[in-house]
Amino acid sequence: MKILSIQSAVAYGHVGNSAAVFPLQRIGVEVLPVYTVNFSNHTGYGAWRGPLISPEDVAAVITGIEEREVFPAIDVVLSGYQGGAGIGDVIIDAVARIKAANPAAIYSCDPVMGNARSGCFVAPEIPVLLRERVVPVADIITPNQFELGYLTGTEPDSLESTLASVDLARAMGPTTVLVTSVERPDREEGTIEMLAVDDRGAWIVQTPLLPMKANGSGDVTAALFTAHYARTGDAADALARTSSSVFDLLTRTHESGERELQLVESQEAYAHPRMQFTASQVR
Repeated sequence: MKILSIQSAVAYGHVGNSAAVFPLQRIGVEVLPVYTVNFSNHTGYGAWRGPLISPEDVAAVITGIEEREVFPAIDVVLSGYQGGAGIGDVIIDAVARIKAANPAAIYSCDPVMGNARSGCFVAPEIPVLLRERVVPVADIITPNQFELGYLTGTEPDSLESTLASVDLARAMGPTTVLVTSVERPDREEGTIEMLAVDDRGAWIVQTPLLPMKANGSGDVTAALFTAHYARTGDAADALARTSSSVFDLLTRTHESGERELQLVESQEAYAHPRMQFTASQVR
């Protein structure tokens, strides 16, 4: 499998491609990383250095890949945080060209906009871009519960309302939706859930909620789920594998006391997940 991953990069720590590439490589995926920024560290520190990469330069890198005649071999395009409308245009164009070269290729979009605790933290034009232009051309989207609501103009909280919001999102174009950070009022205390929905049904997995914030964990989640699902077409299995791997990554990170994901130290969790969680069908 080959994945073209268009995301940010940092020298220190693990977000964007700096979070997604290594776990994908450890499960045997060939990754072609295209960077949208090249920062010293993620912006959660409040200070960072390094350049934003212009949409023209991002497009040039993708064109260079095309000139190597690689597009027919690309199975998946993966994108994460989109810093501006220009990057969105580049991604949409790349997806169209890759699908023309390989009609079986799929596009997986992590529509990064914010979360329930921080609210929306992207520029005002980004949710509009995602909702009106990017999500309609995606095959898979991986929003958290807050972003799902933002995309669909709803406020999902219960399982029923979250499923209804997913149906609205799927009507926009994507056939498969992974909802992360699902927090419904009637869940078991001290837990958090993920929900995956495709044409075959809907499945949910519940894991313990760890008392921590981990920048980049959503990027790892989107990457692993996309790869597992693209390989098998089995949403329940992809959900169980992803939740198992990410929980062990977060547990190791929490126990380390470090702020950054212990990505390398947790590599066996991606290559050989313990499968300690089972996805339950809910529809």
